[in-house]
Amino acid sequence: MRIVLADDSALLREGLARLLADEGHDVVAGVGDGDAMVQAVERHRPDVVVADVRMPPTHTDEGLRAALTVRQTAPDVGVLVLSQYVEKRYAVELLTQGATAVGYLLKDRVAHVDDFLTALDRIAGGGAAFDPEVVRQLLARTSHSDPLDTLTPREHAVLARMAEGCTNAGIAEALHVSRSAVEKHVNAIFDKLELPRSGTYSRRVLAVLRYLGS
Repeated sequence: MRIVLADDSALLREGLARLLADEGHDVVAGVGDGDAMVQAVERHRPDVVVADVRMPPTHTDEGLRAALTVRQTAPDVGVLVLSQYVEKRYAVELLTQGATAVGYLLKDRVAHVDDFLTALDRIAGGGAAFDPEVVRQLLARTSHSDPLDTLTPREHAVLARMAEGCTNAGIAEALHVSRSAVEKHVNAIFDKLELPRSGTYSRRVLAVLRYLGS
């Protein structure tokens, strides 16, 4: 896998580069700001770019904006965004740009090497990878009138796995149920969220966006 690393911490970049090289991956560029990241992607066309949300000069959302630019200009390149905290708006913006080949992990997750590498593989393969803690916080609801409150605990669990980027087969394995049971739960979620069949939009993506965006 060919990877571009974008983080203003040279120490973190070097550590990740060494880890990825040990796993047989090729880090084609390591940069410290959003503009350099976009340029590196244009030059090298990696399989995945790994970007910190906050980079110079203001250390607010430069990495996120650069990631969105990459999503628009190089849609074949996967994007994995790293953040110190759960920042809901950034996760929603990434999803609204498309729910494939994209991920959002907390930086603590990088310390769990297997989880980090699994997320990279999933994104490079066109899937999605969202940190379970990100999903947990984004799915938290307080409104009793929210249609999401009509979902059963099992349906909530299924949708949480959907938001992490799991397929129906992956959800079935994770929750120890049959694939047909997952399909029934997914259809129930669509019905309760009043998401009609459409040839234009993916009901799966709309269901996740309903959770993350409301």
